[in-house]
Amino acid sequence: MTHTHPVLDVQGLPCPLPIVRLAQLVLSLAPGTRVQLLGTDPALTTDLPAWCAATGHRLLSLKAQGTLFEAWVEVAPVRP
Repeated sequence: MTHTHPVLDVQGLPCPLPIVRLAQLVLSLAPGTRVQLLGTDPALTTDLPAWCAATGHRLLSLKAQGTLFEAWVEVAPVRP
């Protein structure tokens, strides 16, 4: 059985749009869902960890493959 996950492709979008799109997406996802993010903005290396720290979502990985950044984020439970 294959498990599908949301993929957010924000390649070519400048800061802050990748984070804005991710923030919009996680609102519609269940806690524990893992999202794959694909982007090209180098600011992701600082913006994404900061956003996760501020929102409680978990940054599972963030790696660069040439000019492409691939990140995995786990959606946190909604804060009261």
